[in-house]
Amino acid sequence: MTTFKSDFLNVLSSRGFIQQISEPSEALDSLARERPITAYIGFDCTAPSLHVGSLVQIMLLYWLQQSGHRPIALMGGGTTRVGDPSGKDESRRLLGDEDIAQNLAGIRAIFAKFLSFGSGKALMANNADWLNGLNYVDFLRDVGRHFSVNRMLAQDSVKLRLERQHELSFLEFNYMVLQAYDFVELYRRHGCVLQMGGSDQWGNIVNGIDLGRRIANAQLFALTSPLITTASGAKMGKTAAGAVWLSADFVSPYDYWQYWRNSDDGDVARFLKLFTVLPLDEIARLAALGGADINEAKKVLATEATALLHGRAAAEEAAATARKTFEEGALAETLPTIEIARRDLDAGFGVLTAFHKAGLVASNSEARRQIQASGLKVNDVTVTDEKMALTPKDLSPEGVIKLSAGKKRHVLIKPV
Repeated sequence: MTTFKSDFLNVLSSRGFIQQISEPSEALDSLARERPITAYIGFDCTAPSLHVGSLVQIMLLYWLQQSGHRPIALMGGGTTRVGDPSGKDESRRLLGDEDIAQNLAGIRAIFAKFLSFGSGKALMANNADWLNGLNYVDFLRDVGRHFSVNRMLAQDSVKLRLERQHELSFLEFNYMVLQAYDFVELYRRHGCVLQMGGSDQWGNIVNGIDLGRRIANAQLFALTSPLITTASGAKMGKTAAGAVWLSADFVSPYDYWQYWRNSDDGDVARFLKLFTVLPLDEIARLAALGGADINEAKKVLATEATALLHGRAAAEEAAATARKTFEEGALAETLPTIEIARRDLDAGFGVLTAFHKAGLVASNSEARRQIQASGLKVNDVTVTDEKMALTPKDLSPEGVIKLSAGKKRHVLIKPV
């Protein structure tokens, strides 16, 4: 592991955040040691919330600020209208301005949990401020002339799409030019000298460094993080029920806690470094736990990760709910709850629909497969009949019905 002199790069390196740094890395290290620097990461507004897959990038900005530097969370109000082709085999669905604005508002609330905003502190910018009003011909003349189509075709985001013989629109082809221009604009407006992102963004970020040198005579830097997969090889932030969103409107603090609690044994040490702010010596102690004791480390991971996003009180409540449900066998009132119309329950509420509505399965077909594998329970009794219907007789003394997928995921149904 490379030893850095600046607190910023040292903490990133020691916690596993660094995949690649633009050469010479000593120049960025020296600059970050000499004075506060400004750095940014861009986030397109394609959904009303970010999900766990974006958490590494958020934590990069968090540690940047904790190390005494200034982070910029760049909202892609402009680039979302184009769509980043990186890692995609088909074009993203184009969103209207109203949808983008609503998504941006939801994402903005997430960053307030991790960063301190205000004068001289973190900044939230929106590239719509400079992209939406560009004159196309002037932009081609002043910026586009610095880009080689030959090099653009060699970029992974373009080359991989073409090699698979999937269509790449001219609109998407322009995305890397706009991202490079973002870097230059943030340098001009805010003195931003570093762009960070996932390793799949390396080519786009280097384009920005080159453009900054050509049109602003600026020395800019790049830093990328590894793309995170689980020990099983699965993409980070995906479950059978869908994405693990960071907004409590889509994934409750309890379900978020459970996501981390269910981590593979082999992921615990790495996730503690990346997704909590625990000291490294404490992480080393937890990582050394073996056998059944590793579950204690998973509980710490779940509680600390949930506290960062949803607050300490919500994290402790989620942990207490899990303890009551799994260790004490009680029906915890704070389990996630969905409401259905009482008339639907009176008429018989299909069990497939119930598990789908509860978010415990991704579809009715998935519910059927889980039933065939004896993976679903109602009130702790294994479901064997996919045509089963929930009725008022299934209500507990507390007036709810408990649905379970596996041993660790539970939702209550409450008729209203």
